[in-house]
Amino acid sequence: MNHLIPSHQGRPSDDPIFALNREATERAKRGESIVNATVGALLHDDGKLAVLPTAAKAVHEVPAEEWAAYAPIAGNPDFLAAVMDDLLGSDERFRSCAVATATPGGTGALRHALANFIEHGQAMLTTSFYWGPYQTLADECERRLETFAMFDERGRFGVDALDAALERQLASQSRALLFLNDPCHNPTGYSMSADEWSAVVERIGRHADRAPVTVLLDIAYATYGERDFRDVLAACSPLLGRAALLFAWSASKQFTHYGLRVGALVAALPDAQERAAVENALSYSSRGTWSNCNRGGLRAVTNLLTNPDLAAACRRERDGMKAMLRSRVAAFNREAQERGLRYPRYEGGFFVTVFHDDPKAKAALMRERGVYVVPIAGALRVGLCSVAERDIPRLCEALSG
Repeated sequence: MNHLIPSHQGRPSDDPIFALNREATERAKRGESIVNATVGALLHDDGKLAVLPTAAKAVHEVPAEEWAAYAPIAGNPDFLAAVMDDLLGSDERFRSCAVATATPGGTGALRHALANFIEHGQAMLTTSFYWGPYQTLADECERRLETFAMFDERGRFGVDALDAALERQLASQSRALLFLNDPCHNPTGYSMSADEWSAVVERIGRHADRAPVTVLLDIAYATYGERDFRDVLAACSPLLGRAALLFAWSASKQFTHYGLRVGALVAALPDAQERAAVENALSYSSRGTWSNCNRGGLRAVTNLLTNPDLAAACRRERDGMKAMLRSRVAAFNREAQERGLRYPRYEGGFFVTVFHDDPKAKAALMRERGVYVVPIAGALRVGLCSVAERDIPRLCEALSG
């Protein structure tokens, strides 16, 4: 007798990335020389988690009663205002029409987008290379996931493929929800150029003029990009009032507190009636899933965003971590190009993807050599964020061997 519903039977017990990380960690504890490029968190060259000291101090200074009390369902108003300040700056085009709700990390924001902007059984759309939990989130929300070719034959972003995919989706389900992870795309490390963004916005706008199109920007790694995210924001401004624009904001990477689970979904909608309906729907979804978020975490992040001294200290500390990551990126590009590895343009971010015809077999061979990467469809995901710079030559040798 099976009490578990049929659609949930046979689900894996662990995320495959976490399983690989656990195996690599256990081997390292036994004294083996291991290069672990599976971790999705920034580590120092000594293998210790990179944590902003100012952020850690701010977390510990939150009073006990703040940790113990419930947060408002949608999040503390000062937190939501601070997030919109951080995300939108002084751009009144967006500020005048934005609402937000607190979520447990950026993942909660993605979940709310899936649950509220497409119907049961409909499909979200994203690039052919994507963060694996997108599929998990879609499954849990009883939605599907469809993709378009992320790169064209020149290695540039697949604008024509996106255009065709939106055309197909609107013909089959009369609405579309598009996830774009940029800048510093996970898992490829790719960041779209200004010309690519302009072309993407132009194509999306054509479709949005005739049917409901929602675009979610997953900006988890934007802080570590080489370009100012406000440039992306400006590029998207022609879509205001045509498409619904959503932003999955996360404190995890920005403040190096992944376990704090502090995030937000921000929606930019010029129509006041629609904006109010979306704000209500997001709050209702929060009540129906996690109820409310971590009040102490919301307070700590609010302080980090709004206190000028704390914000400046975090920027200085984060700049040091970005310099460390930037040095690894340069070392990888140098070593990878010398060995003829095939991978997208990589300017910054936690991850890069190396194309391979048989990634599972290749990853298994690399594990025999003590080098761990994550096999995905058509490629190997490399978490450079967790690899010491001294190990990058060994990593690239294993990738090319």
